Amino acid sequence: MVMAHLFYQAGLSAGIAHCNFGLRNKESDGDELFVRQLAERYGFPVFVTRFDTKKFAKEHGISTQMAARNLRYHWFEEVRKGENYDYVATAHHVNDSIETVILNLARGTGLAGLHGIAVKNQYLIRPLLFASRQEIVNFAVEHQLTFREDSSNSSNHYKRNLIRHEVVPVLKQLNPALEKTFATTLTRIKAAEALLENSLNEWQDEVVEIQNGDLLIPIEPLMYLPEPVYRLWFILQHYGFSYGQVEDLFESVDGISGKQLQSACYTVLKDRQSFIVSERKRENTTEELIIEDLKGTYPINDLTISFETIIKTVHFEFEKANTIAYFDIDRLIFPLVIRNWVLGDRFFPFGMKGKSKKVSDLLIDQKLNLNQKKKIKVLLNGNEDIIWVIGLRSDERYKISENTKEILTARISHSS
Repeated sequence: MVMAHLFYQAGLSAGIAHCNFGLRNKESDGDELFVRQLAERYGFPVFVTRFDTKKFAKEHGISTQMAARNLRYHWFEEVRKGENYDYVATAHHVNDSIETVILNLARGTGLAGLHGIAVKNQYLIRPLLFASRQEIVNFAVEHQLTFREDSSNSSNHYKRNLIRHEVVPVLKQLNPALEKTFATTLTRIKAAEALLENSLNEWQDEVVEIQNGDLLIPIEPLMYLPEPVYRLWFILQHYGFSYGQVEDLFESVDGISGKQLQSACYTVLKDRQSFIVSERKRENTTEELIIEDLKGTYPINDLTISFETIIKTVHFEFEKANTIAYFDIDRLIFPLVIRNWVLGDRFFPFGMKGKSKKVSDLLIDQKLNLNQKKKIKVLLNGNEDIIWVIGLRSDERYKISENTKEILTARISHSS
């Protein structure tokens, strides 16, 4: 409401787009009417759409929140293009950035996760990102702007709300000027990362060689530089290698040649003098499977895998078998991916709280022979976490808990 008022005061040519997700019945309809009346008062064109959000979430096997986000941003872009607007403006503020950074820190992140929300991302802009939530509320009160509060904002069921209601107030006790100092910190982090990336790009251009289509990273110069693992990851991340894989690779520096790691499309080999990155020659059995339709059945070697979403009930019973795995659907990021396991892969085996394990060590524990190991696949979350070494062990972080409301089941069976 504040952003719309400021656009009106500035005389900008703008329209108002509103999504009715139908999640709060009459309250949602009241929001829609409120927005229509606001647009009429300001003389802005208004664009309104309605979604069956729960149906979309179920069909795509994602949480309601994720469904609403995907639906609205896709539709916003359709409106922008169809009506020839330059940008989509959302009213995110500095507190939203604080919540984003804390959420990323809790999940685990690098420098990229400490940016907070970008002021501009292609055609998406956030003009109020300089202001705090309280400053926006104060402006609304001072200018007698009416607004409606989403009733779900008061619930701690959602992770962001939990941070907003429980974590941020504690931080503000430590630092009453949290929003101001946090905004300054984010600016400094972005500047530091830009300088670091510029420096590492210059170093990379000096040391990396291309021979017969392969990328060569000399080992000896790397060993005498600060933070060699991070430097190596800086290069290899662009070829699909995770930080954990690079750490595992670097442990082989003083060992014999021949150590290999694989990403989806590339192999990195530790030779005597260099790390050699080459494109993988893929066989049919190494192809990735992108899981977008949770009603489908997918082939994996001589087996098939199928998915089902279930509402958790008090009397829900689990099948205890290696052929089925259960996941808290609100913890998942879609689409899911099935691929071969690769050296350096790690996960947190179910039952081992706080302890990660190499997939290769799990396969040794299972006493699998070489041919059996080659057939093992892993199921990946959208953030590339392994959530199931298929047919062997699922991941502790994505297990069903007392707070789980919806369950994703994955089941393997012999192909017919």
